[in-house]
Amino acid sequence: MRQLIVYCVTDKKIPYLESLDLYLAGVGQKKIKGKYINCQNKKNIQKKEKNYSELTFHYWFWKNKLKYINKNTWIGFCQKRRFWLQSNSKVNSLKSLKKKILKSPPKKWKNYESIICKPINVDNMKKIKIFKRGFRSLFRDPSILFNKKKQTIKLHFDMHHGYGVIEKAIKYLKKEDRNDFMNYITSKTYFNPHIMFISKKNVLDNWFKDLFKWLFKCEKEFGLSKLKGYDQQRLYAYLAERYMSFWFKKNTRYLEWHWTFFEKKVIRLPN
Repeated sequence: MRQLIVYCVTDKKIPYLESLDLYLAGVGQKKIKGKYINCQNKKNIQKKEKNYSELTFHYWFWKNKLKYINKNTWIGFCQKRRFWLQSNSKVNSLKSLKKKILKSPPKKWKNYESIICKPINVDNMKKIKIFKRGFRSLFRDPSILFNKKKQTIKLHFDMHHGYGVIEKAIKYLKKEDRNDFMNYITSKTYFNPHIMFISKKNVLDNWFKDLFKWLFKCEKEFGLSKLKGYDQQRLYAYLAERYMSFWFKKNTRYLEWHWTFFEKKVIRLPN
């Protein structure tokens, strides 16, 4: 029995991913050939991939695979270009990534139930962006321009994914989370990104139940076909990212862990 299984989600075939100690999952309109898990079969939401992104695999995994995994195994999720590391270290080459990528659960995890990414801050917004994208929020409270404590998760979401959208979405959360989640996004200036997490079977089952029940209800409000452009097309993934950061902190003993961005550049020779 493996102590740790990590699934890496990608929407395209990437050869160097195949050299890493990861289980690869393909999402998108076309099936990726080779050693990529296909989430277009069995119970799936593949037709929603444009709006749900990597969550299409998460749903497939929950419905079709989770029940077969040992309850003591750590199960993790990452994505192309973002990977879990063994420790806080720099990665500047594929060789370095292979050496430093997380392969087994560290002893430090012993007393924890979940692992989430180290957070990113959103309180370093450029003033010009606040004027351009956050003018409605700025009109209501001009102090957000200078008071970093007011440059919250909610302001960031309003600016990038639609003003008032996350407030509408919160109406569809289960009652015991609504006020807590609203307080979270209106008071915090950082969150744990990329829908990356590691936990065990029982916790993950509860997470997926809460997440997809919420998102499917949100579809009544926002739909699928109406969502256009970079800022809104993947709306359900953006909502999940903020909710994930909140949910694991509220419901589990969590530890923030090391991760890195890495993309191997492909040099294309002239014809």
